Amino acid sequence: QVQLVESGGGWVQAGGSLRLSCEASGPIFTINAMGWYRQAPGKARELVARITSGQSTDYADSVKGRFTISRDNPKNTVYLQMNSLKPEDTDVYYCNALGYYGDFGPGGPPRVFDVWGQGAQVTVSS
Repeated sequence: QVQLVESGGGWVQAGGSLRLSCEASGPIFTINAMGWYRQAPGKARELVARITSGQSTDYADSVKGRFTISRDNPKNTVYLQMNSLKPEDTDVYYCNALGYYGDFGPGGPPRVFDVWGQGAQVTVSS
């Protein structure tokens, strides 16, 4: 199975920076898109930033100009550089990957996967 392992996060004062990393592992055939979402207690999970295998990016309006998503395709790793952090950025951040696993073997063609990381707490104090 494809798994995601997140790292980074932590505590920072407002105006500071943090970097999140997320590495995918397993029988990956290709990863179409990787992204970061965040979720506060009692609220729905929302998109923060997303990047495709072709390096096209999409950001939530609230983080444009402050956050940068990047991707290392050979390493199956996605990063989220967070600058000028605000207290309202405090949340649990989840990595997501969408793609195909397996190969064109006797078991059939590659299959779709849509997996999530374990979550990383980001706390920004005022």
